Formats: sequence, structure tokens, C-alpha cells
Amino acid sequence: MHIPDGLLDGKTLATTAAASAAGLSWALRRVRTGLQDKQVPLLGVIAAFIFAAQMINFPVWGGTSGHLIGGVLAAVALGPASAVIVMTTVLVVQALLFGDGGVLALGANVLNMGILAPLVGYWAYRLLGRSRVALFLAAWASILVSALAASLQLAWSGLIGLGVVLPPMLVWHALIGVGEGVITLAVVRYLEQTKVILPGEVRS
Repeated sequence: MHIPDGLLDGKTLATTAAASAAGLSWALRRVRTGLQDKQVPLLGVIAAFIFAAQMINFPVWGGTSGHLIGGVLAAVALGPASAVIVMTTVLVVQALLFGDGGVLALGANVLNMGILAPLVGYWAYRLLGRSRVALFLAAWASILVSALAASLQLAWSGLIGLGVVLPPMLVWHALIGVGEGVITLAVVRYLEQTKVILPGEVRS
């Protein structure tokens, strides 16, 4: 769901960049006071896994793409603030070094995948009761939220009507979300079995 340059107008680029900057600022403040030393190696491992998973893209519409995100996985394993940092770092590296997503559109991509996906998924997981089903649904929902945000941004830019872009984005990402949920479940279970995180644990 990386948005390339050339699809969003100036107001959308500016608005999403400002929103992403605010979200990243909040995350950095939280991480400075809440990140534990033992979480640092896990942070690097999760970032590497998400980076690799996001490199597998499926074309969706007009230059946009769909793929696994990993936001809920990062949020459950590291906490929401650390997840925002990890996701943003992955997206910046992808944009600058691999051309995956536009540089000017980086604010939109960070907002959609680096902030909304982990935060919405994190709170959905907590509200749904921290069960396996809750984890799957939270991961699935995080994909749809990101796809919805990207669709709204494309429509707000005047490039295409919301009624045209939204249905294919949601249909494709509803399917991708199933894979997101399954992979998130598998990785979190592995982390629990290896005692990296406790069963049902939600880091703050």
C-alpha cells in the first residue's frame, strides 16, 4: 500500500506529513522513557522481519501496492510507541534506498502504515481481550484501516473518486489482511514459546 510520488496533491502531502511528524514526536518521547534495554535486540529483529515482509508487493491500483504491514506484530512485541519508531524506520529506508513509496509521499505512507496500523491494531487487540482471535482480528483490521486511509488521501487529492478507489483497495486488503493475521499469530506464538514475550502480554 505504498503510495508513490505524483498521486497526492500539495495539501494532502502537507497534512499527512504534519500528522506523521506529530505521531513520531509522541512515539520518540514515549520511547525515551519507556524502552527497556532487553527490548533493543528484539526491536532490531522485528524491524528486519517487517522490512523483508513488506518488500513483497502486490499491485492494486494506479501505482499503489498491497503487502503485509507488521504493525500489530510490532505493537504487541514492543509496545505502540516502539512500533511506530520501527515502522517509520522501515518505511524511510524503503523509500530512500529502494524507491518503495515516494519520498514526497513519505508522510502519507508513515501515517497509514507506521502510525495508524500499529496504534489501531494495538488498541483493537486490547479491547477485544488479548486472545488469539483478538490478535488475528486486530492484525486484519490494521490492514483495512491503512487501506482506507490511503484511499481517502487519493480521493482528497482529487485524483480519483472515493467510490472508484475504495472498493478494490478494501477487497484486496481484506484478503491480504488474512495473511497478515496468520503471520502475526505465528510470529507472536513463536515469541511466546521462546519466552521473549509472555502469553497475552501487551506492552505499553
